[in-house]
Amino acid sequence: MDEILAQASKVADAAEVFMVTTDETQVQFETNRLKHIQSKQSISLALRISREGKTGYATTTQPGGGQELVDMAVETARFGTPVKFEFPPAGTYPAVEVFDPVVEKVPLETMVEVGEKLIATVTSHTPEIICEGAVARATMSVHIINSRGGEVSYRKSIFSLGIEGSLIRGTDMLFVGDGESSCQPVLSADNVTRAVLQQLEWARDQAPVPTAELPVLFTPNGAASALIAPLMAAFNGKTVLEGASPIGKKMGEMVFDRKLWLWDDPTVSYRPASRPGDDEGVPSQRTPLIEQGTVAHFLYDLQTAALAGTRSTGNGGRNRGLPAPTPSAFIIAPGSTTLDDMVGDIKEGLVIEQLMGASQGNVLGGDFSGNVLLGYKVENGKIVGRVKDTMVSGNIYQVLKEIAAIGSDARWVGGFLQTPPIYCPRVSVASK
Repeated sequence: MDEILAQASKVADAAEVFMVTTDETQVQFETNRLKHIQSKQSISLALRISREGKTGYATTTQPGGGQELVDMAVETARFGTPVKFEFPPAGTYPAVEVFDPVVEKVPLETMVEVGEKLIATVTSHTPEIICEGAVARATMSVHIINSRGGEVSYRKSIFSLGIEGSLIRGTDMLFVGDGESSCQPVLSADNVTRAVLQQLEWARDQAPVPTAELPVLFTPNGAASALIAPLMAAFNGKTVLEGASPIGKKMGEMVFDRKLWLWDDPTVSYRPASRPGDDEGVPSQRTPLIEQGTVAHFLYDLQTAALAGTRSTGNGGRNRGLPAPTPSAFIIAPGSTTLDDMVGDIKEGLVIEQLMGASQGNVLGGDFSGNVLLGYKVENGKIVGRVKDTMVSGNIYQVLKEIAAIGSDARWVGGFLQTPPIYCPRVSVASK
């Protein structure tokens, strides 16, 4: 990396080298049985330069091609976007624990046993169910250096397990599932098992639902599938800069219910989305986005922050290309109401566990609309069965403007979101 930086610095005004190596092992299950065990290693090297005021960028998976990488970056700079930022200088980074050496030492036999026990527990409850699942471990090393002396290097470990089950009876199809991930070993599947068995219990019977505006309780999985994509788009600094965010000019205004608090925080230890610095070497920080319903901040990388006349929030992320504003870990503050109390408050309504296709609408405008892949009817404060052929739609700026209650029990979903259940008094429901 040092040699590549030195070569690039000879032909560029400024340069940055980003390298990530990954070692991953995955145990996969299909049709209730072990399918295969796969291990793979990868390396990715990226060079970004500023040359004559424009950005040059090149990537490779071959660590020995330094001069070729520099040449490609110089060539792309001819057509690159104008550079409006400076790379960060040497600085201090928060102590964020994201590596546990025990993860890479977990035996394959143990990973297989965890997966087999997870599937066995679910199939013993519902023998006809067909399950797919995975137990995976990974370690990665991230290293960033630039020509201004900035440098950040860290190791991260990730352990994850998950299951998806399908139960088909004639034309009736039921889909359940859950997962868990951490930077530490997850050697007990009890949390995932408990969630899936609860889904199966609540889905044992079917119940009709009217076409109407109804109270809807989004579980953590339900909130993730319906409400989060529009929020992530709205608080993206690039979207704000382009004038496409509905809240881009509403900093300091109350847009949501006072009960709602949201922040982006990659400094929470042992979470897969955490890190001491972002993919541009900017130190990580906790960034408030919604405080008591009020828009508090937006997420920026170096380039969008410079264009917006502000500073990076440490949210520069890479997805096979140039860095862009990227959420790390979205955290919604829990409330004080239990799930049972929220369900008990509903005379007639829905509990949404999973929406399918919710992000296919006008996400930038805050719209969500999707088929209820897994949801339950509530009558007189009790869950009476799952719903079929039902759609839910709405706009987050209306739905989250009035929140009846926020649950007291928050959980992590997919490693990138921590959210409690959210109880909304009026959501459009359509049923065949």
